Amino acid sequence: MNPSIKHSTNGLGTLVRALFLFALCFTCAAGAQDTIGTSNKKIGLVLSGGGAKGLAHIGALKVIEEAGVKIDYIGGTSMGAIIGALYASGYNADQLDSMFRATDFSKLIQDNLPRSAKTFYEKEDSERYALTLPFDGFKVSVPPAYSGGQNIYNEMVRMLYHVRDIEDFSKLPIPFVCIATDIETGKEVVFNSGYLPEVIMASGTFPSLFEPVTIDGKVLIDGGVVNNYPIDKVRAMGADIIIGVDVQHGLSDRESLGSATEILLQINNFQSVADMVQKAADTDIYIKPKIEKYTVIEFNKGNEIVKTGELAAIAKYNELRQLSSGISKPTPVVVPFKPTDSITVNRLMISGDTVHTRGYVKGKLRFKLGTPITFNKLKQGMGNLSATGNFKTNRYKLVSNGIGDDLILRLDESTNSAFFRVGAHYDDLYKSAAILNFTKKNLLVRDDRASIDFILGDNPRYNFEYYIDKGSYWSFGINSRYNDFEQEIAFDIIANNFEVPSVLNVNNINLDVVDFTNQVYVQTVLREEFAFTLGAEHKFLKYSTRTLGDLSDANNLDTPTIVPVNDSKGRTFFEKSNFYSVFGGLKLDTYDDKYFPSSGLFFNGDFHYYLFSSDFNGNFKDFSVSKARMGGAFSILENLSLNLETEGGFKLGTSNVTSFDFVLGGFGTTLINNFVPFYGYDFLSLPGNSYVKAYGRLDYEFTPKHHFLGAANFANVDDDLFRTGEWFTAPSFSGYGLGYGWESFLGPVQFMYSWSPELNRSNVFFSIGYWF
Repeated sequence: MNPSIKHSTNGLGTLVRALFLFALCFTCAAGAQDTIGTSNKKIGLVLSGGGAKGLAHIGALKVIEEAGVKIDYIGGTSMGAIIGALYASGYNADQLDSMFRATDFSKLIQDNLPRSAKTFYEKEDSERYALTLPFDGFKVSVPPAYSGGQNIYNEMVRMLYHVRDIEDFSKLPIPFVCIATDIETGKEVVFNSGYLPEVIMASGTFPSLFEPVTIDGKVLIDGGVVNNYPIDKVRAMGADIIIGVDVQHGLSDRESLGSATEILLQINNFQSVADMVQKAADTDIYIKPKIEKYTVIEFNKGNEIVKTGELAAIAKYNELRQLSSGISKPTPVVVPFKPTDSITVNRLMISGDTVHTRGYVKGKLRFKLGTPITFNKLKQGMGNLSATGNFKTNRYKLVSNGIGDDLILRLDESTNSAFFRVGAHYDDLYKSAAILNFTKKNLLVRDDRASIDFILGDNPRYNFEYYIDKGSYWSFGINSRYNDFEQEIAFDIIANNFEVPSVLNVNNINLDVVDFTNQVYVQTVLREEFAFTLGAEHKFLKYSTRTLGDLSDANNLDTPTIVPVNDSKGRTFFEKSNFYSVFGGLKLDTYDDKYFPSSGLFFNGDFHYYLFSSDFNGNFKDFSVSKARMGGAFSILENLSLNLETEGGFKLGTSNVTSFDFVLGGFGTTLINNFVPFYGYDFLSLPGNSYVKAYGRLDYEFTPKHHFLGAANFANVDDDLFRTGEWFTAPSFSGYGLGYGWESFLGPVQFMYSWSPELNRSNVFFSIGYWF
């Protein structure tokens, strides 16, 4: 190689390397100069509203953290306010992602209260009527919203418990601001202070979905109505650079406006769509997730929506990295925070206008002051209050007092004290029926409730209840009911229990049962699940038939035995007496569902001592009847549960009265007196003054609200089983059933095919709607 050429080449290489290093140094210097230019500037984050679409904020926050960006201020509206407040309080994006993935939004939004939150009469109400409407001034009104938002509020109180004492939002780990709308003036309300859970609930109160929130005398709804992207408020906090995540969409076409929620959102978007043109231009890093195909209530697609936020933020990653103050390895800027689950409420302070007593409220909360409790226990207490229907959504505050917390409970008395309820039902015993109910609260005194049912159909009935609820103290009640039904039964059952002459060629008779019962009682309730009752009862009981009277007709003159007819209508009476008794009851009910229980325990014990009677049959002596039913429901596998129960009863005394004997057979949930359901046999088939029964049912919920049922029951029933010891022998009667159940809007629809090995026939039982 020519030396001169070699020397020249080396010199050129050196020159190139020198120029490259110079350029690199210049670039780094320029980059450093740019970093210095942004490092002293404050970065604000704006999160828009958008319902379920707001979950995209979580995905964007993940990328913002990965880019190493330190957020100095946060402002949000509606869902943006909720996620923004949680982030500002100390949670990081991964924590938010985990929390929201674990949340069942459908249950959270619906405010479905667990059955355990309801008193015994509230359980009965929720399992008797298909529709309840407020009734005021002879006008039926419609509820103001789909949900009160109680469950969501409870969750916000729990998740933000660690910042409960920070009323100035500038003192939060990240200063925060949010927007709500004054529904009376139409003006925006800016919140940079207050009780954080309450404030963000106001910001996210979407009209028709949630009830309005009242704060400082202002009735507030979703802030998105007036300012769904509060960039101006974040700049006013001191932000120099704005990162914005916008999950709004433009105006929808007519095909997309298929629900009331979407229509309201469209109205809301008229102003915000126009405003966003300028607001987007004023945003330094504008992140716009592609969420057009999702609706504001599709929380079930949360994972997909979070991903759209990530993808939109990744597209801006280089711009975000320029704000990270030259950090070479991006790291999360928010330290993970682990919330506590235990609190101690030392004082209860009740505010607001309420006619209900402090004792009533404490009785519903069901926890002791000064004792550590879980947030779940607090949630249950608030659920108990909500279940009464006496209050609007319960807004409360937890404020530390040094040794625990003050629970400041603001009770907003519901203006609806009267209700109109309706329902429909069909079963094989009472046949078709419609129920009309009128309920009035605070009728005579505080904490009382009066309710009357009119049941129209094949067998008209009524049911009246009056109850003064004193919670865990002794409460007082009055009940009155009238029942009437007819059932074809074997004549032998009547002949063996009443003094009736034998009749040839009569195998079955049509028995008419009339029951008129009145009770007064006192009751104490523990935790809405356990009740002890003492009372006195009057019962008029009438058993009669027209079948035997028809034998006196001319068409039956060849009948050798004529049964005496007791009235002009050809009716023969087997019982027509007034009975007077005292009674006691003990009940535990933690079943999660009355008709399809999958968890919980049940016990119901009853003792009646009959003292006097008008004695239609001339055979009365004082006697008593005791009975008990107990069981449990257990989850075996996913969607498969087992319900096991046992029950029994007996009569004590030498009285020959048989009107209160136990009679097994049929299918049902609410049978009166001592009539006991039993698969495989028709109604009123197996009589005796004592019985024992075992029952088991497998329930497979093959799709939500649809159940496949398999059941079996076994029994011994006869006179004096417990005295003779025959209750402990192998069962004499058995029955099996296969069926289908559906949790419809009218109540449970149940079809059951049943049979017994002891009979040559099967029975099909059918029921539609709640039993009443």
